[in-house]
Amino acid sequence: MGAYILRRLLLIIPTLLGIMIINFTLVQFVPGGPVEQVIAQIQGQGDVFEGFAGGGQDAGNLQADDFTGGAGGSSKYAGAQGLPPEFIAQLEKEFGFDKPPLERFITMLGNYMTLDFGESYFRKISVTDLVLEKMPVSITLGLWSTLIAYLVSIPLGIQKAVRDGSPFDTWTSGAIIVAYAIPGFLFAILLLVLFAGGSYWKIFPLRGLTSDNFDDLTAIGKILDYLWHIALPVAASTIAAFATLTLLTKNSFLDEIKKHYVITARAKGLSESRVLYGHVFRNAMLIVIAGFPAVFIGVFFGGSLIIETIFSLDGLGRLGFEAAVARDYPVIFGTLFIFGLIGLVVGILSDMMYVLVDPRIDFEKREG
Repeated sequence: MGAYILRRLLLIIPTLLGIMIINFTLVQFVPGGPVEQVIAQIQGQGDVFEGFAGGGQDAGNLQADDFTGGAGGSSKYAGAQGLPPEFIAQLEKEFGFDKPPLERFITMLGNYMTLDFGESYFRKISVTDLVLEKMPVSITLGLWSTLIAYLVSIPLGIQKAVRDGSPFDTWTSGAIIVAYAIPGFLFAILLLVLFAGGSYWKIFPLRGLTSDNFDDLTAIGKILDYLWHIALPVAASTIAAFATLTLLTKNSFLDEIKKHYVITARAKGLSESRVLYGHVFRNAMLIVIAGFPAVFIGVFFGGSLIIETIFSLDGLGRLGFEAAVARDYPVIFGTLFIFGLIGLVVGILSDMMYVLVDPRIDFEKREG
């Protein structure tokens, strides 16, 4: 197992490299880069753009009027006509675009090897600090949603398999299908309308992870306040995963229950609980564990943008979206690198969980 994990860890390097190459190449052809974003703001706000920090330099007072030379001619940047060429050149230098793309990419990878993800173009803060600032929201949604989905779905799926075809199985299947058919964002809005002061009850808060007086609360008060705030967002982000996991668990148990070793165990006089949880559980849970990375990453990253927007949570989903809109390349590539690394590591952890559940699995022999 050790050699297999080492090989998987080494494969992270070329995988991340491929991800970064593809996305860096695509970005070169996307219009509306950071230079054009600055130009657009200058044109719309009186030739002044404040709060700009690019290339590690402070250019907060950069103005087109500081450069002489008259109106510029044609430019490769949309909206740059009429601006001095020296001003455009200075913008390119501040953003690092005065260097060839290959040189910029190699420099970026070299910095990433030392975990230096650069500084946001427009926020005057390092990408690492920015991610750490937004991480608690996404961790809250991802971990709680995944944990609740598994804690509810696995027992429910087992009961549906044991009582297959019963009225309990029928009405729970109907409820699961309805839950799966409801989009997460629509369910989130429904929760707001019903329980956050929309049109009915004001039971839960409308936004944020904590109250304004959070620091003044006792330890127990802080825990309750935190749980009070995350109840609706977590419920909205869990609904789809809950439905999928329940049906996956049920079908997996049904397949195992029909096998000969289960019939043999029952013939020996073992109790039903011993058969289910002592023999069937390990084999049936393999496919459920295999889906853990997809569930966790999907909740952690995929659905976080909509949920964070609806519940006014400032997390990684909104950070990535705003960075893409503003063409804040250090934030885009930094978060892409971090997210990709987390996804690959979670995949390795999933394989390790396979072995914990069923020690008979040996990935090294399978590869050999």
